[in-house]
Amino acid sequence: MTDRPEDILAAVMDRAKRAGADAADALIYRSISQSVAVRLGEVEEIERSENRDLGLRVLVGKRQATVSTNDYSPAALDELAERAIMMAKLAPEDPHVGLADQALLAKGDLPDLDMTDGIEPSADDLRERALACDDAGRAVEGVTNSGGANASYGYGQSWLATSHGFAGSSTGGSHGTSVSLLAGSGTGMERDYDYHGATYLSDLRSPEDIGRSAGERTVRRLNPKKVGSRRAPVVYEQRLAASLLGPLAGAVNGAAIARGTSFLKDKMGEQLFEESVSVIDDPFIPRGFGSRPFDGEGVRPAKIALIDQGRLTSWFLNTAQANQLGLATNGRARRGTGGAPGSGATNLDLQPGGMDLQALLADTGEGLYLTDMFGPQINGNTGDYSVGCSGYWIEDGVPAYPVAEITIAGNLLEMWRHLTPASDFRRSGTRNAPTVRVAEMMIAGS
Repeated sequence: MTDRPEDILAAVMDRAKRAGADAADALIYRSISQSVAVRLGEVEEIERSENRDLGLRVLVGKRQATVSTNDYSPAALDELAERAIMMAKLAPEDPHVGLADQALLAKGDLPDLDMTDGIEPSADDLRERALACDDAGRAVEGVTNSGGANASYGYGQSWLATSHGFAGSSTGGSHGTSVSLLAGSGTGMERDYDYHGATYLSDLRSPEDIGRSAGERTVRRLNPKKVGSRRAPVVYEQRLAASLLGPLAGAVNGAAIARGTSFLKDKMGEQLFEESVSVIDDPFIPRGFGSRPFDGEGVRPAKIALIDQGRLTSWFLNTAQANQLGLATNGRARRGTGGAPGSGATNLDLQPGGMDLQALLADTGEGLYLTDMFGPQINGNTGDYSVGCSGYWIEDGVPAYPVAEITIAGNLLEMWRHLTPASDFRRSGTRNAPTVRVAEMMIAGS
């Protein structure tokens, strides 16, 4: 037995077929991650992990089972295939399971999405980056303490093969820097943070820039005021705005739609946002955090206008979900080694609007400029939403003073319907958005 993932996958698939599988697919995933955490000029923690896993899914009729291992020896693969078949025969029948339609598989040359720069920083490199970030943050006048800085690196590669002819591999890497700082003392202490992540190290903001930004943000939060409860506009800062895409992605997930547990289950084709708003899911963005040449079932995905001029147009589907709903998969299967495929977004982007941040705030007049939040509560059946937060109160179109100990609440359908995006779009993860304004929410303060 060789160590080539392609050979291991071929061997385990052959064993599955000989053990009695009608169909099968298998995934090998290898990853490396490393991080260094520092605080007050000293290293606090160094972590490194290297993992390799093999997941095998077998189908016997309309029954399926998934097993995994990190032992690639011939005897272990024999046992893996036999155990998978035994488990599948005991599993309940599911009329919707199966491999993807061969006509939908990614074939030929796969696109080069430029997902890794091939640079693996050493522990010393990460330590120096984290120290530079922490030092720059603590150098800001008014900063009194540090919650710590972190520099990290990650790399992963996966190989997927199916019994009906698909074989492919994909890679991805990331670099990140973050810091949390404190200003003030005692009961008047305030905390804030900054971070940045990028596929290429050369695209990562400098640690000094991240540290200074975090320090300045922290000092600005000193001496917050309380506001009385009222209904008012809420502006989500750019780095928080993408949080409103999370509930959207969850509500259009094929599993939730098939189970009937999503508040969007009956909303296909309806106007959820204003006509000026579009949300795009694009798997082919070079260096995009969620980019991929094929999905977890080997299907070639396509760019989707999930929200097209305000209207909902699609669900995120894998093969089983699509079969249950009488549709076709759209290449959104997600796969780990420990279970059957799920589904989800790739690079989900709320498209920018026409006003810059200053114009959006000026147009708002008075309201809450949200810069930090914690513990969002979302009812997936109704879309009711609430979250604890802090930020700045907007007066005469500018953030006038910091505010804290606030809870905001609303219903996502109403929030989306009256949402206005600014023009300051920036890509920083798998979900991305510009600053957005929700026309009115309930603000619970003092």
